[in-house]
Amino acid sequence: MTESTIIEANDSNWDELLEKQDKPLVVMFYLPACTHCKEIEPYFKEYSKEFKDSCRFAMVNGLFAPRTAMHYGVKGTPTFKFFCRGQPIKEQVGAVYPSILKKSIEELINNGEECVLKSTPLPSDISPYE
Repeated sequence: MTESTIIEANDSNWDELLEKQDKPLVVMFYLPACTHCKEIEPYFKEYSKEFKDSCRFAMVNGLFAPRTAMHYGVKGTPTFKFFCRGQPIKEQVGAVYPSILKKSIEELINNGEECVLKSTPLPSDISPYE
């Protein structure tokens, strides 16, 4: 399903992928039966080749990565998550126009680092269940 420029991520290799992130990362959460995913996937693959020198790309099959999908609040597919320094900084849900996806990738490459530096993560011990 993926090209060599796209990493196939799942629950078992997700943490390692984030730890080794040396470039901004664009992730497409998908399901094999999702028609909207199939519509946007060729563009995602095209952009993975176009931006391979400045950005990394991964696809996450929700069937093989339920823990990862739940951790990032993925409720539908396709969902695109944009990471810088291992931190999620942006999300797009649905089969967005290809030009919007491309613009988001360019913004991640150009401004992602600044976005991470200007945000404060919540402490990991905060829970909505207390």
